[in-house]
Amino acid sequence: MPDTQTTDLPVTLSDIEAAASLLEGQIVHTPLNLSRTLSHITGAEVWVKFENQQFTAAFKERGALNKLSKLTDDQKQRGVIAASAGNHSQGVAYHARRLGIPATIVMAKTTPFSKVEHTRSHGARVLLEGLIFDEAKQYAMEVCERDNLTFLHPFDDPDIIAGQGTIALEMLTAQPDLDTLVVPIGGGGLISGIAIAAKALKPDIQIIGVEAAMYPCMHAALRGETPKTGGATIAEGIAVKEAGELTRQICAELVDDIVLVEEEHLERAITLYAEVEKTIAEGAGAAGLAALIAHPARFQGRKVGLVLCGGNIDTRLLSSVLTRALVREHRLTSIRIIGDDRPGLLALVSKIIGDQGANIMEVAHNRIALDVPAKGAEFDILIETRDAQHTQEVIDALAQAGYPPRSL
Repeated sequence: MPDTQTTDLPVTLSDIEAAASLLEGQIVHTPLNLSRTLSHITGAEVWVKFENQQFTAAFKERGALNKLSKLTDDQKQRGVIAASAGNHSQGVAYHARRLGIPATIVMAKTTPFSKVEHTRSHGARVLLEGLIFDEAKQYAMEVCERDNLTFLHPFDDPDIIAGQGTIALEMLTAQPDLDTLVVPIGGGGLISGIAIAAKALKPDIQIIGVEAAMYPCMHAALRGETPKTGGATIAEGIAVKEAGELTRQICAELVDDIVLVEEEHLERAITLYAEVEKTIAEGAGAAGLAALIAHPARFQGRKVGLVLCGGNIDTRLLSSVLTRALVREHRLTSIRIIGDDRPGLLALVSKIIGDQGANIMEVAHNRIALDVPAKGAEFDILIETRDAQHTQEVIDALAQAGYPPRSL
């Protein structure tokens, strides 16, 4: 375990406790609930901190409000600017309007539409620039200097870090016997604040960070490596190319381990939150649960606190993730049937499928495929079933009737 006494860190437990007092009554004190089903699935005792229940559906309000409250009157009058994948921007925009502070937000062009529109709805001026956070940040710095604004960094700032650390205070007050906290990492502000508070209150607690495999910036930084980043991760909220300087120092001191998760783990975690907890998680918000799915032995038997840090996911993307989950579970399957091109064939095939209790979602009828006889017909049928076994029963019934399907 890291030695918590070897370095003077830029944020202290007292800073985080002061932030908690400032935030009291201005943000949602989100619940920490035991998930018996997720515990059964993962083999750990899983407690979920539902930060997606904040007004802006993400934890970023904590740091944003803490920082905004500490600006000078002159800074408040001139206004602020922030660069964000979406959640920091919403937190800044929402609380800046509450405090009467003009806000400009720069977001990457790839930011989900829902996050862009929600930020605008909070009264901020929104500028779209670049394809990733780092490009948006560079443009924000240029606008900041040009318009004489105050830049609010999304993670590499002591007041931001202190605000995020209030999550750990709430988690350990509600459930003091947690022995592991699993926290998503983008730039590192969230895990830095949580690690400082948690290690101060409970030095033997394990702090485990999670990064998307496409963007392992902190994982590489703590090993003295240059990260290889890039790709369209579903966890765009933690798709950062370079960790912060302050957060790197804190993570090196206090974070016990960092694990990487692939896109399929993130997708499954989003699906589990929807199906099991009846709640919406964005890709970054689901990263903690994804870590338990990807590395079950690492967390076996431990009392784990997960930070579901955000729920701002585009509805189209959420729909795609849930549909892909049905395909993985063989509850949606495309099959191809080749038969004689005669009246009633599709009706016969449909009856066989229906008699097995399956549902036909789509049918494509192709007569001109060259691998089909001139007097034949090809049907691509998308069927919905209960599970993989049920799908096999449908396939067996079609084969027994003389129409053996090919899986697509």
